[in-house]
Amino acid sequence: MRDLLLDAETLYTRDQLHDAFAGAFGFPAGYGRNLDALYDLLTALPRTRLTLRHAEMLVINLGNYGDLTLRVLAGAAAENPGFILITE
Repeated sequence: MRDLLLDAETLYTRDQLHDAFAGAFGFPAGYGRNLDALYDLLTALPRTRLTLRHAEMLVINLGNYGDLTLRVLAGAAAENPGFILITE
């Protein structure tokens, strides 16, 4: 199982968020950099555990988009038993 760690405290823009996810997960160059594309890739992941530190900062820094991101992450974890999301 791959173990990944992201700190949401450093994510202030949508671009930073998608850069962080693309880098951590090794998404392909054609990654659509939107929440639909993020969901699609997360639901296809092999066994991966993501620990998202300071998850509440997504909402503080990105507002509704941060809230939607957390919902996408939780939805992908519910859909893909190989993707485990831990928020701190």
